[in-house]
Amino acid sequence: MDRYIYPALFDPCEEGGYCITFPDLPGIVTEGDTIEEAMFMAKDALELHLYGMEVDNDPIPAPSLPNSLTLPPGGFISLIEVWMPTVRAEMASRAVKKTLTIPHWLNEQAEKNKVNYSQLLQAALKEHLGISEPSYLRKQP
Repeated sequence: MDRYIYPALFDPCEEGGYCITFPDLPGIVTEGDTIEEAMFMAKDALELHLYGMEVDNDPIPAPSLPNSLTLPPGGFISLIEVWMPTVRAEMASRAVKKTLTIPHWLNEQAEKNKVNYSQLLQAALKEHLGISEPSYLRKQP
């Protein structure tokens, strides 16, 4: 699925701000000092949690109806929407640190020629694999 909307419970934290949970997804707990930060953190936590569930092929539960939930004292419910194609693209494009080993003499020559290892490795991998863009950007036949 590409679009998810889940109710989030915003509960005032003892030390200020809001503690946020998702009744349908008990693995998510986050917080924010202001309502703006709390809304941002809720969306971010939901995106990452659902992405992880998709990657692990975990079943994703249907969201509860907001009127079926019990409000915490002083709290409120807000619906949080995520658009997964954007999340998937961001996760696929994130940088991943790799460690490599090359001979000392080759490293000296590369440094003298101001070689950008990351760019060179990416270009070489794309050429070796015969690809120019990530699979999520390629049109499927």
